[in-house]
Amino acid sequence: MGYYVLKFFSWLACRFSMNSCISFGKFLGKLTWALVPGKRKKMAIDNVIRCLGVDENEANRIVKASWVQFGPMMMEVLRYPELIKDDCMKQHVSIEGLEYLQAAIEKKQGGIIATSHSDSWELMGAALAQYGVPLVGVARKQKDSAADKFINEYRTMVGMHITYTTGVREMIRMVQDGWMIGLITDQDPSLRDGIILEFFNRKTNCFIGPASIARMKNAPIFHGQIIHRPDGGHHIKIYPPIYVEQTKDKKADIAAATQEIMNLLEQHIKKYPEDWFWLHDRWKSVRGIGLD
Repeated sequence: MGYYVLKFFSWLACRFSMNSCISFGKFLGKLTWALVPGKRKKMAIDNVIRCLGVDENEANRIVKASWVQFGPMMMEVLRYPELIKDDCMKQHVSIEGLEYLQAAIEKKQGGIIATSHSDSWELMGAALAQYGVPLVGVARKQKDSAADKFINEYRTMVGMHITYTTGVREMIRMVQDGWMIGLITDQDPSLRDGIILEFFNRKTNCFIGPASIARMKNAPIFHGQIIHRPDGGHHIKIYPPIYVEQTKDKKADIAAATQEIMNLLEQHIKKYPEDWFWLHDRWKSVRGIGLD
């Protein structure tokens, strides 16, 4: 039943303009802000203050804005059937640095697109696929089977191939076959699966997936982010490729490339702080071992 409810809401969203849906999404985001637990808000506000050096009022504004953007992103996903028509996606999402990806694609060279939970990250994958990038979206399986079926159906609709986070062997094979693997790199992994690096001058447990796969296959890593445009659309920026060194010290090679990715992400967050999802407990694992 839940799947068909989502399909109905998608049909309904497609009956309205994008501007109307974005406005409604912002309304939903502001409405649901009151439901976010106070403890979670406090954690996020404290992190904004520590990372950006702003006062509490500004930090609260940033955290609220990062939550509110969930509403518009949800509406954009519901409108995928309309966005894939004609050049609607390209009108709604512009891109800079596409030539870096195209150069690798022309060489039949796979790679990693390292991004974050920033702005409309779901839309970023959809837009790249619509621009002709052979993209593998790596998804976490949703607890709700109806939601999982719906979101992966819509991701496939826009041209992405979807694999779950457990499908590491498939990712490696598809990089070898010339696909781009989209990996979100900003969440707190387990201490077993991460590496402690510097992020906002804080010891931070960082996800090493992009650098590990890239080193194994001598594939490029492309840091990419999506940001809001003043007209309500979005703009994707793809950075020049990062190649992982292949010395005798595998751990150091992976650490160096991962730190480069984290540095680019930090610069992006400082420039667009409202876009990043501060409500994720980014420093939970290091706090648990007394490093934060």
